[in-house]
Amino acid sequence: MNIYGVELEPFIRLFASFLLSGLIGYEREVAGKPAGFRTHILVGISTTLMTMMMYEVKVGDPGRIPAAVIAGIGFIGAGTILKEGEKIIGITTAATLWAVAAIALACGYGRLDLGISVAILSYVTLKLRPLESRIRGEKKS
Repeated sequence: MNIYGVELEPFIRLFASFLLSGLIGYEREVAGKPAGFRTHILVGISTTLMTMMMYEVKVGDPGRIPAAVIAGIGFIGAGTILKEGEKIIGITTAATLWAVAAIALACGYGRLDLGISVAILSYVTLKLRPLESRIRGEKKS
């Protein structure tokens, strides 16, 4: 679809990635986690752009960009994991960055249905903390 000669689909893909990544980042920000709103959005929109550019370049193996994104997210995610005494923190935040990259790849490929589905499932999963505590038998704090 285009308006006045401007193709809208790339904008729609990037904007969807912005909104979906922002949803996950918002939850992390409100929870006071090390990678929050802006970090998740930046990971999302840059991953979507790299995925879309893969179609423009048409050189080499098209799987190279998603593979590089996945490796790069591993490094960013590792930076959010910290050890405090005997406790390890930040693993869920690292996982949300991984999920945002997957959501963004789906958006970049034009599979907004998959991106929206994973974003909703990820957000709902993050809201399961009270249930997780209950399963572990922890008291409400």
